[in-house]
Amino acid sequence: MSRRAYLYFALTFLLGVIVGGACVYYYAWSTGHWHRPFNRRSFVSRLKSDLDLSEKQVHELEQIVDDSTGKVQSAQQQADSQFNAIRQDTRNKIRQILSPQQTQEFDELVRRWDERRQRLAR
Repeated sequence: MSRRAYLYFALTFLLGVIVGGACVYYYAWSTGHWHRPFNRRSFVSRLKSDLDLSEKQVHELEQIVDDSTGKVQSAQQQADSQFNAIRQDTRNKIRQILSPQQTQEFDELVRRWDERRQRLAR
C-alpha cells in the first residue's frame, strides 16, 4: 500500500475514535450514568486520609455529615413537592386549551415524560 493509503486509514481510524468517544460521552451524560449519588462512607474516609483526622474528629465529622444529609433530603423533598405542584398546574392549564383528542395525546406524552424522569432519577 502506498503512504497515502496508510494516512487515510489512520485518519479514518482517528476520526472514528473521536466520534465514538463523543457519542459515548453524550449518551452517558444525558442518561445520568455519570451522576453519582453522595456516598457518606467514601466522603468521610477521603477526608480522614487527606486531612489526617483523629478518631474524635472522624466521629464529629460523621455527625456533621449525617445532620447535613438530613437537611439536604428535607430540602429536596420540599423542592420536589413544589416542582410537582407547578408541573401539575402547568399541565392542567395546557389541558384547558386542548381538544379531547389532543388531551388524550397530551396525557400519553406526559406519561412518557414522567417515566423518563423517574428512570433518570434512579
